[in-house]
Amino acid sequence: MDARQLEYFLAVVDHGGVNRAASALFLTQPSLSQAIRALERDLGQELFHRVGRRLVLTDAGRSLVEPARGVIRSLAVARESVASVAGLVTGCVEIASMPSQAVEPLSGMIKEFTERHPGLRVTVRAASTAPDVIGMVRTGVAEVGLLGTSEEPATGDLTLKTLKRQRFVVVAPAGWFPRRKTLKRSDLDGQRMIVGQVGTGMRRVVDQMRADGIELTAVVESEHRESILPLVLGGVGLAVVTESWAPLARQAGADVLDLDPPAYLNIALVNRDAWLSPAAAAFIGIAYRSGR
Repeated sequence: MDARQLEYFLAVVDHGGVNRAASALFLTQPSLSQAIRALERDLGQELFHRVGRRLVLTDAGRSLVEPARGVIRSLAVARESVASVAGLVTGCVEIASMPSQAVEPLSGMIKEFTERHPGLRVTVRAASTAPDVIGMVRTGVAEVGLLGTSEEPATGDLTLKTLKRQRFVVVAPAGWFPRRKTLKRSDLDGQRMIVGQVGTGMRRVVDQMRADGIELTAVVESEHRESILPLVLGGVGLAVVTESWAPLARQAGADVLDLDPPAYLNIALVNRDAWLSPAAAAFIGIAYRSGR
């Protein structure tokens, strides 16, 4: 078993099949299939069930995913650590982020990071909820994760550092609440709401108001945050989002109103305690400074 075989295995897992993985790796499909079979022979276990043209991970295959990512990540760290002796001129940091945090503060962090280290690259991977971010960091899909949560999540062997808080705001069509800048929660009684999926901070605030007796109708539940603002502007309903969306909402013509009493989301950075690539370590340093 060698690192290239593990790279091929992970490509099949990540791309959902041999054909797409082979295309991404610039290999022929027979060559990749042969490499996977060779890996299975080396390990003495089938890693995939062959179901028609589909490949489904076996229990043995699932058990290999996290260690394989660890091996590939460690090799990348080793290469970048050697290269960093000459200065941070090459390398890549992979960051898992929830959508709202990808708007802000992540965009500001990336701006400073790329200005300080113009030779380094950043890859941002999408995660819907805080557990998704934690899972991607734990399994090695990303080295660093940025998440928002109302309650401190269980992170086990990962390092979690709270950077700052973001306030929740209400986004409404222009003139929906004339001459108002702040809304009491009771002002939302009877309103139609556009909400995120269960597990998101914005959904938790709406569910808490409903539990407190405020009558809110969830007219749309969307996993796509980018659809929320167009729906609000179209008059479908109101939305509770983090203040990171406020500049974009105002620019688009929506009203942004504060909540009284306020609700907050804790923005945190998570990473593994194992070795970090020099690029990831540099990014974490910038993120920590931004939270001061």
